[in-house]
Amino acid sequence: MKASEIARNVVKEKLGRDEVVASMTIRLVRGVEIARLAATAGFDMIYVDLEHSTLTLEATGQICQAALSVGIAPMVRVPANTPEYIQRVLDAGALGIIAPGVSSAEEARAVVRAAKYAPLGERGAGGALPHLEYRPFPTAEANAAVNDATMVIVQLESAEAVSKAEEIAAVEGVDMVLVGVNDLLADMGLAGQLEHPRVREAYARTIEACRKHGKHAGVGGLSTKPKLAAEFIAMGARMISTGTDIQFLSAAMTEKAKQVREISVK
Repeated sequence: MKASEIARNVVKEKLGRDEVVASMTIRLVRGVEIARLAATAGFDMIYVDLEHSTLTLEATGQICQAALSVGIAPMVRVPANTPEYIQRVLDAGALGIIAPGVSSAEEARAVVRAAKYAPLGERGAGGALPHLEYRPFPTAEANAAVNDATMVIVQLESAEAVSKAEEIAAVEGVDMVLVGVNDLLADMGLAGQLEHPRVREAYARTIEACRKHGKHAGVGGLSTKPKLAAEFIAMGARMISTGTDIQFLSAAMTEKAKQVREISVK
């Protein structure tokens, strides 16, 4: 069996067929069961959010490897776009990096260098990887297969970043540009105004930049606005971050408690 047949990324495959990818974010659950639940629910991708959680690297690696086993793509949003964070989560089992707060092509190139093996980057060799089921392969074959399966997703979270969407999307090795709408609005002085015209302008600019350079655009921060997210999909975006495990659990708990309160006692 070839390394490329083992190290597969279902998100990249779906995007290659111009299909929409459904993602959920993990901030609360530390157990590997969340990966199986996500797969059963029909998600294509999970991403462990190390930027906004207290999850450890150990828990992150376990969740990523569980996701690999059930056939969904595990990504990790790193707390800082440094080679140390990026390499460790990739070696632990992630199939991609979500790099927050990228605001220039130079920053995007630095993320690519950390996430990819040569000749695309400078990622260091760490030996057998979970993505290859810890099987031994010739280094050149293993590196090429893992490079091809690993996604680099950069997140635009400021007006400055959106203004540079085209140069960021043009960076070789960047697969997707994800708009982080909540931080973007805060940066614009419009916190919480999800349907403000500048949100549509930001997405239009980003989606056009991705289309021009053969990259994919993602939608983030609009879990409470599904119609707006659908509007951006119609414009050309192909990934939706649907919400966090905290949101899903809280919504289900609230609904069940409400059902009990509404039972009338005769």
